[in-house]
Amino acid sequence: MKVLMFGWEFPPKIYGGLAVASYGITKGLSLQGDIETTFCMPRPCGEEEKFLRIINMSQVPVAWRDVNYDDIKPRMVGHTAEDYFRFRDHIYADFNYLGTNDMGCLEFAGGYPENLQQEINNFSIIAGVVARSEDFDIIHAHDWLTYPAGIHAKMVSGKPLCIHVHATDFDRSRGNVNPTVYGIEKDGMDNADCIMCVSELTRQTVINYYHQDPRKCVAMHNAVYPLADDIKAIVPHKNPKEKVVTYLGRITMQKGPEYFVEAAAMVLSRTKNIRFCMAGSGDMMDAMIRLVAQRGIADRFHFPGFQRGKQVYECYKNSDVFVMPSVSEPFGIAPLEAMQCGCPSIISKQSGCGEILDKVIKVDYWDIHSMADAIYSICTNDALHDYLMDEGLKEVDEITWEKVGLRIRRLYNNLVNR
Repeated sequence: MKVLMFGWEFPPKIYGGLAVASYGITKGLSLQGDIETTFCMPRPCGEEEKFLRIINMSQVPVAWRDVNYDDIKPRMVGHTAEDYFRFRDHIYADFNYLGTNDMGCLEFAGGYPENLQQEINNFSIIAGVVARSEDFDIIHAHDWLTYPAGIHAKMVSGKPLCIHVHATDFDRSRGNVNPTVYGIEKDGMDNADCIMCVSELTRQTVINYYHQDPRKCVAMHNAVYPLADDIKAIVPHKNPKEKVVTYLGRITMQKGPEYFVEAAAMVLSRTKNIRFCMAGSGDMMDAMIRLVAQRGIADRFHFPGFQRGKQVYECYKNSDVFVMPSVSEPFGIAPLEAMQCGCPSIISKQSGCGEILDKVIKVDYWDIHSMADAIYSICTNDALHDYLMDEGLKEVDEITWEKVGLRIRRLYNNLVNR
């Protein structure tokens, strides 16, 4: 089976969980031996692993020729000629205003530049070019940035479209959605033949807020890969007289960093032999630094900044507790990675990963009293700490991308056969 996949991130250049999930899914599919994945992204760094074919969309020359609707009509189940031409005309409305380089290619900055909306539109145009030149059986588009590309590829090829919802704007904005983003998300869902959601929590959001047919929505939980040898070899550096409690992730509204700070202040009112670490970056960082100062705990609180690659695992291994207090977390791979490193985890009940994790402590993100109690208990009760460490490692070892890949393959087969 041949898969045409659209994504926005891929390791080793990681902006967030989307890159990790894209890697895990493609790797899990590759292990089956008979799946060829072509992964299209705006601007690869050139250091990606070679187990799949990656297309650099910045190097695809723009070429347009009309596709005869009658030629693809038999494969356009559920769509009319008007659907096709309306979408095509919308995508190409501003085509003459788009700049190309000397090779006739649209250049992408990669990542999340200020002109993100234009990059998304350009990406969808190149997707149509790629879809006309590649041989594939199914289209798989990751997150809202690539939904227009997936739709365009479907329109010109007639092949089934699967979209992968890693998050919705309801998660990122605490309900104060951006109408433009919501429109792109809903259009992708409306045109998809299958909607994979990273959790049942996300699936319910898709059904209830985007008004999708439950029969085409599937919960597809994320997973983790076994630690590499160089990560396993990391030796923790811990002070036996102090415990370290870590928050690692984007410091944004969605992740609930203020609840972590408030819980830390409560814990430090009971004991002084615990240090707190907020690793990451984001638009709330300055506010969190001020809040820490206001609570009078700056001497026990650390902001090491954004962590990359091996630094992430060093952070986990040097921690005694990991906390993810997300307000709305579609899945959340970080606790699984922490558990792999022997670090007990506390997660919010509003996290999708809680659907498959039992050997963690779950609290409501807003319940800072319960969060503080859980942190204090793990830090002061060695038996509890060791139980969560040992049993958590056993649990997470069973959550593999190979299993996810097999589930996705079954969905592919159903769509292609249908």
